[in-house]
Amino acid sequence: MSEDFHARAGEYVLGLLDREEAEACAARLVADPAFAMAVEHWRARLAEFDLSAPAQMPSAAVWDKIAAVTAAPPAAISPARARQPLPGWRAALSAMWESLPVWRGIGLGAAAATLLLALGLGFQMREAARAPVLVAVLLSGDNRPAAVVNTFRDGRAELIPLAALRAPEGKSLQVWTLWDRARGPVSVGLVDALRSLDLQLKGLPTAVPEQLFEVTLEPAGGSPTGRPTGPILMKGTASRAL
Repeated sequence: MSEDFHARAGEYVLGLLDREEAEACAARLVADPAFAMAVEHWRARLAEFDLSAPAQMPSAAVWDKIAAVTAAPPAAISPARARQPLPGWRAALSAMWESLPVWRGIGLGAAAATLLLALGLGFQMREAARAPVLVAVLLSGDNRPAAVVNTFRDGRAELIPLAALRAPEGKSLQVWTLWDRARGPVSVGLVDALRSLDLQLKGLPTAVPEQLFEVTLEPAGGSPTGRPTGPILMKGTASRAL
C-alpha cells in the first residue's frame, strides 16, 4: 500500500482536508474497504488524543447551527461559509500549514537535528573521557624521558614507554605509585619488558597532582616485601594535562 494512501487516510482523520476532499474520502470509505481499514487504523492510533481532552458539551448555539446546516439543502448553505481563495503569500502559507507532507518534513528535520546534536554531545563526551587529566613523564637516571603515565577521569591509568627496556633474566620491572608517604609506595604493575600497560589503580584513591610514579628493578615475580627493593630505573610526578 502506498505512503500517499495512508497519508490521505491520516489527513482525513485529522480533519486537514478541505470540504471537497473530505467528501471524496467519505465516499471512498464505502467503496474501498482497504481505505476504510486505513482510516480505522489512524482513528485507533489517534484515539489517545481524543481521550486526553476533557469532554465538552456543545452550547445551544452550536447545536442550532448544526441543526440548521444539516436541515438545509446544499444550495442553501451560505457561500460565506465556503472556503474563500486566499491571495498571494497567504494562500501559500495556508497550503503549507495544512500540508501533512510539510509537517512530516519538519518533523523529520527536527528529529535529524536532535540526532546530530546527540551524536555530537556523545562524541565530545567520549573524547573528554579519552583525554588524560594528569600526566607524569618518567625520567631515567640520566634525565631522559623513558615513559609517560596518563591518568583519566574515570580512574584508569596507563604507562606508555618512550624507550626500550627489558629486565635481565631472573628480574622484573615493577611500577609503583606514591601519593601518601605514610601509606608508602604501592605496586601498580609488573612486566618483564617495558611496554604499554594498564596500571592497576583499582581500589586506590584518585590520582592527584604531584603523585609519584616510578619503575624499579625487582626479583622475578616482583618485590618480596611489597616495597621497592631494587634500583629506581625511572620516576616522575603527575601534573595536570593541558
